[in-house]
Amino acid sequence: MALSRQFLNLIVDNRIPGAISLRCIDLTRQHFFNTTTPPQALNGSGSESDGLEDATSWAPAAGAGNQKNNQAGEVASRVERIQLPSPLFNFRAATMTDRWAMHCFPLAGREVLCADQSGRTFLFDADTRHVLTMPDLHKPKKWPLSLFVPSASVDDHDDSGGTLFIMESLPRPETRCSGQHSDQFEAFVYRKPTSISFCQPLPPPPFVLDPKYRDSRTKISSYAVIEADGGNQICISVEGAGTYCLHMVNHTWTHLGDWTLPFRGRVEYVPELKLWFGLCAKTQHLAAADLSALDSQPELMETWKELSRHKNWWDSQDSQLVNLGSGRFCIARFFHTRTLMGYYCDQIVENDFAVLTCVDVAPCLRDGNGSASGFANANGSSGKVKLQMIKYKSKFHSSSDSKIMSVF
Repeated sequence: MALSRQFLNLIVDNRIPGAISLRCIDLTRQHFFNTTTPPQALNGSGSESDGLEDATSWAPAAGAGNQKNNQAGEVASRVERIQLPSPLFNFRAATMTDRWAMHCFPLAGREVLCADQSGRTFLFDADTRHVLTMPDLHKPKKWPLSLFVPSASVDDHDDSGGTLFIMESLPRPETRCSGQHSDQFEAFVYRKPTSISFCQPLPPPPFVLDPKYRDSRTKISSYAVIEADGGNQICISVEGAGTYCLHMVNHTWTHLGDWTLPFRGRVEYVPELKLWFGLCAKTQHLAAADLSALDSQPELMETWKELSRHKNWWDSQDSQLVNLGSGRFCIARFFHTRTLMGYYCDQIVENDFAVLTCVDVAPCLRDGNGSASGFANANGSSGKVKLQMIKYKSKFHSSSDSKIMSVF
């Protein structure tokens, strides 16, 4: 199966305050979906560690001497180290009272919208290497989430732009807000080739205005684009407040229920399988669910474990899922280790590293005896359709001068 996307985009911290870079991994050159080595097919709830259970550390920090080289060599025999390509674009936030922040929001293709701690924005197109200044956000965002929805107009071309929805992941109460708009939720509309763009504040979801949540710490735990009432809607689940949908045309919110989606983070729709995929809220494993009808809390259909971590690996940030198209995904996991070193074990060496794993999810048509009889689409008319995950390669990155922050 051909890749729908050739590049995996990375936002990399350059270890300089406020300075980051955009780098693009060519998935074909890096052989993430290597067809020469038989991939491993995993049924629901299956796992495969790829020999990682024995790795206590993948990349000791600089200064560890020969032990660093020895440990890196042991790891290289199990899993490949990935060498990041040169930066495609370097940028840095302007200083503001010793605070730096740069948020990157993926759009269509290889375009990314960047905003600094003041809400100033620009757009970078990795294909053309063009930079465009864009309208400022109405208010800077502290911990933002984003969802890009391509334009659905019949008069538009495939690359005509769309709407980027930007939300605070930890929305604060707005009991004094009129409810007409909120600076915590914005729609960034971008049109090509005219490059017409504007930023529009949106009304907040009902829980933001409800006094009973005034003293609660509400957090958006998962978010997705779903189809309802004949059009696309933004669906968010909020810990302790339930699930809500935003109509993309009239900008009205609907409270679906006090339950939450069984995912954590961004949820992706795969039209070939007619299912939504994300990371399970409980286990962080890759999972699938049908969100076409949300009259009650959806249940997960399948979960798969693509990586077994060592007991000394600690999560340094939330894992991320990238939809590569046609049921293929890249799962990025971020870890932190602390190792005692020195003759008296009185030195602590800390390491941050990322593991990138590419997988393919496909339906497997099974007969009445439960044996696989080939592949079919998700709406197979005979037999029982069961999904399976095919795991390809895992690669890790660790460096003293760069750190992967996000993937898209």
